[in-house]
Order: sequence, then C-alpha cells, then structure tokens
Amino acid sequence: MDLYDVIIIGAGPAGGSAAIHCARNGLKTLVLEEHEIIGEPVHCGECLSKYAVENTGIKPPESVISEHVKGVRVIFPDGTNSVLNEEGYVLEKEKFEQWLSEEAKKKGAEIKLGTRLQKMERKNDLWEVETSKGNFYSKIIIDASGVASITSRLLKLNARFEAVTGIQYELKDIPRDGYLDFYIWPKLAPEGYLWMIPKSGTRANVGLVTTERNKAREYNEEFVKKMKWDKKVNLKTFGGLIPASGPVKNTYSEGLMIIGDAAGFTSPLFEGGSHLGLKSGQMSAKVAKEAVDKNDFSKEMFSKYQKMWKTEFPDYDKLVKGKKAIYGFTNEELNIIAKEFPRDFDKFDSIAKIKFGLRVMMKKPIIITKNFLPAMNAFAYSQAKSYGW
Repeated sequence: MDLYDVIIIGAGPAGGSAAIHCARNGLKTLVLEEHEIIGEPVHCGECLSKYAVENTGIKPPESVISEHVKGVRVIFPDGTNSVLNEEGYVLEKEKFEQWLSEEAKKKGAEIKLGTRLQKMERKNDLWEVETSKGNFYSKIIIDASGVASITSRLLKLNARFEAVTGIQYELKDIPRDGYLDFYIWPKLAPEGYLWMIPKSGTRANVGLVTTERNKAREYNEEFVKKMKWDKKVNLKTFGGLIPASGPVKNTYSEGLMIIGDAAGFTSPLFEGGSHLGLKSGQMSAKVAKEAVDKNDFSKEMFSKYQKMWKTEFPDYDKLVKGKKAIYGFTNEELNIIAKEFPRDFDKFDSIAKIKFGLRVMMKKPIIITKNFLPAMNAFAYSQAKSYGW
C-alpha cells in the first residue's frame, strides 16, 4: 500500500497552495486533479492583489502575470465612480495554476491528472480514496475541489451553499487605464456586478455575476453593447458557478479539511476567491504538519484549522447581510451613496465615514434604515487586507 501523509483534491489556487506548503513541510503529498490539463477550463476573473502575494508567501513569476494594475474602480448606475488604490495583478490563470503545481512538484509533491474522485472512506485512521485511476491511501484529505465541494457531498458534511453564475468574454482592443473596473448596475447584473479586467495586448475579461443563471449571457451581451464593445473580437467565453453565501458550516472532520471555494471562501461583495484559497491552503498545511508530527488525526486536532480561519477571515455572516442590503437599494439610492463617497476609497478614514453617513442621511433618510451600515461594511471588506481580492 502506497501511503501518503496528505491527499489534496484539486489543483486550483487553493490546492496548489496547500500542495506547496505541505511539500515544504516535508509531508508526503499527492494532488488529484480531475482535468488532464491544470488550470483549464478557466473559471474566474484572474485577479490577485499585491497584498495577497505578500500575505500568502506565494509570489507568481512575471511569466504568469498578464497585467500589473493600480487598483480597483467601482462604478455606479449613473457613472459616478470611486477608486481604491492598491496594486495587484491580472494573471493568466491557467499558467498561474500550472506554475503552482510545478512549484509543489519541485518540493516533492506528486500530481496525478485526469483522476476523478469517486468514493472515500475512513478506516483505521486512514482514508481510502477510490478514483477513476485506482485507489490511494492517506492520513489526511484536503478538499480543494472548488465549487463541486466534493467531500461535503460524499460525506454529507454540509448543505449546498448558494452560488451565483459568472460569465465573461475575453475581448480584444478594450480601452483601459490601469484599474480593474467593477460596475454595480443592478439592471444588467441583478444581485451581482459587472467588470472589465484588463489583460496584456489590449485584451480584457468583460463579464458579470448574477443570481439569474439563465439570463447571464443575455445580460453580458447587453453590457457589451452598452459599452460599445459589441464589434470587438471575442477570443473566448468562459465562466462557471461561484459560492456566494459564505463559508460552509463544517470545514473539518477527522483527518479532513476543506479549503478555497470548496469551503465557500469567496469575498462577499465581489466574489474574489484566489486570496482566500491561497491562504486557506497555507493554513491547512500548517495543521496537517502538526497532525502528522503528533500522529493525531482526531476531529479535535483539525478543529484548529476552522479556528484559524475564523480568527483571520472577516465575519462573513455580517458581510453577506451587507451584500444583500446593497442589492436592496434602488438605482437612485446607489447614485446618492456614490456621489457622497470620496473619489479615493483609501482616503476614507473614520471622520470621513461619519461625514459621509450624515450627508447620505440628509439627502435621503430612508437609506439609513435599509441596513446601510452593513452595506458599507461590505464595501470596506472588499479591500485586499480583508481578503477582498
């Protein structure tokens, strides 16, 4: 029997991070990836903040970076906008995930492609994992299976989280000025938002997320027409489901941890998941190392992982409430809020926030009664230091 310390399910950002950190810790590590090519198909907008890189110890090389960006711009229905000046990167996501796996392999991890998990069972302090390419055995499982959240389903650990649909086109010849543009335009993205994410060579990801799954493509077509980009060349269309209701209840069990999208880790307002995935992968590797060193694979041992991320990550119950409050504002109310925001979010100190709230209340008092403070917190926690991107 070929026994591993850790089997990681999935080779996305979370799984790649877990693999690198587990291998660095000297753990015998196996990554099971269901696709034949790591990073394909691409599902996300491909953004990662400079802070995320510093915070996770994962520094991507220039070969996987498509564009350096100056920050984030939020654009409201009437065109009013504010910027958050914090540097970051737009990645070539498939290259980034492939680089993560190569780094893990250099540290000693094994990776098996085209290997789909079919069944798993805990026996005598070991996991027996049945896959499309044979059975494997491990002391620990780290589930980085993305939105599929496979261990939650197979082991009936968690109810299914809510998800939104994301769709985007990679268009050519899109104007840009170094910012990620996020549009809060409820008419074209009900309970979601739209974006223009610049990439190298005049390319850009242009897309949206919405709860109205059957209309996502239709809304994106309308967005492209509104921006007068409908004659631009579309190099590819891609997207998928994104967790949107906060973390699952149980992110651990005996010899098990759930990380990244599989755990429901996405930023509440703009659904960024790469930073959270990288960090939760790092956390899971730390707990895995301790468990192996102590030969302790109990639920109590792995509860340390959930305590760790709950201490580090924002309170998602409050932030999901804030996100839903934003969706409850009318276009007129969003525009009033937008006009009172500072043009630079990074200049939004405590005194400025008080003045902002008073100005909004004077213009339209009813806004304050519509969960205004939780809504504004959702904006605040979209910053990189709060795992927003």
